[in-house]
Amino acid sequence: MTAWPESWRTVPLWALFDRVKDVGHPDEEMLSVYREHGVVKKSGRDDNFNKTAENRNIYQLVDPGWLVVNRMKAWQGSVGVSPYRGIVSGHYICFRPKHGEDPRYLNWLLRSPPYALEYSRISRGVRPNQVEIDNDDLRVLPVRLPPLEEQRRIADFLDAETARIDELRTYRCRQVSLLGERLSRIWYEVFADLGLRYGWVPVRRFVESLVDGPFGSSLTSSHYVDEGARVVRLGNIGAVEFKDENKAFIAPKYFRQLRRHEVVGGDLVIAGLGDEQHPLGRACIVPDTLGPAIVKADCFRVRLDSNSVRHDYAAWALSSPQGNEQARAVGRGTTRSRINLEVAKTLCLPPASIAEQKAAVQQMASVRRSIQAVSKTCETQLRLLEERRRAVITAAVTGELDVTTARRVS
Repeated sequence: MTAWPESWRTVPLWALFDRVKDVGHPDEEMLSVYREHGVVKKSGRDDNFNKTAENRNIYQLVDPGWLVVNRMKAWQGSVGVSPYRGIVSGHYICFRPKHGEDPRYLNWLLRSPPYALEYSRISRGVRPNQVEIDNDDLRVLPVRLPPLEEQRRIADFLDAETARIDELRTYRCRQVSLLGERLSRIWYEVFADLGLRYGWVPVRRFVESLVDGPFGSSLTSSHYVDEGARVVRLGNIGAVEFKDENKAFIAPKYFRQLRRHEVVGGDLVIAGLGDEQHPLGRACIVPDTLGPAIVKADCFRVRLDSNSVRHDYAAWALSSPQGNEQARAVGRGTTRSRINLEVAKTLCLPPASIAEQKAAVQQMASVRRSIQAVSKTCETQLRLLEERRRAVITAAVTGELDVTTARRVS
């Protein structure tokens, strides 16, 4: 681990805590362990989707000052000294304190980046892509302890400094959110005006060719190879943006067998499956550089009469707020909503003149470029703030930073 000041004491975890499993308290408040926040009240979060078991007797009781460790995710930061009384998952490891150290300092220390690395080191694979912390190694984990007054100064400093950094992060996140709202508002207004003047008509009026991908056993992950013809999947279809990172290929020979599902550069592709984060009916244009390719199931390849509708205009219209709404209205499903090929033909767009379509595309592309440039700057600042937060915590709990003279983030 990182070098600590020689004047600091080092004791094993067992000298500070006793492992205890106290169950049978169903009426206590539910707590959760978050990577970013440590131990929190579950009722105070709107982003916790883990279901509470019907039998709450299996949950473990902890009090303020108890250490809670998610045995599977300790290396990701799911560790914390609880500031609350409540019950946590029966799968966690809970430790009752028997020390006189500052619990806030211990929370910062045991959740710090150096300790996350140590948890990773002492975790063992229990199945593919899953590890579990070794209980024996955790028991003797070395805990670095400055004098009590210095512990309190470090905790006070980190409480204040991270709150200041988090405030800046919240402000930047709000900026990114407002920029997204601004794009959506302008997008809506552009197509509201076109819809008012031209109405909304189904794309089937302009379709020259429309196919979906092969279903079932005709195309599965077992058909994928390292290189060959591309498979356009749902993850590649963004809102007027072809996402090229998630690549899949099939052998050229098999591509020839599935050629009726072919897609080429300039084609319009529509997502036939969506959720809250990935809207149903979103559409984009296939890049000319893609090479031989087919669409997968739930992806529709569309070719429209170019004298009536530009493909890029159709992508903007179908991905607009109005387009999202109409797709949701005809979709089927709960968590994920789906449309079939016939329903896809009923999706509508304003049949503006080609000149106005071109103008709308240019306007929206320009607006999005400007907003994305500002958003990118905000996201860069968010990354830097996160790096600053981690660096400050590491420096403070390892004694590299004199918290009595440290400069504040502004």
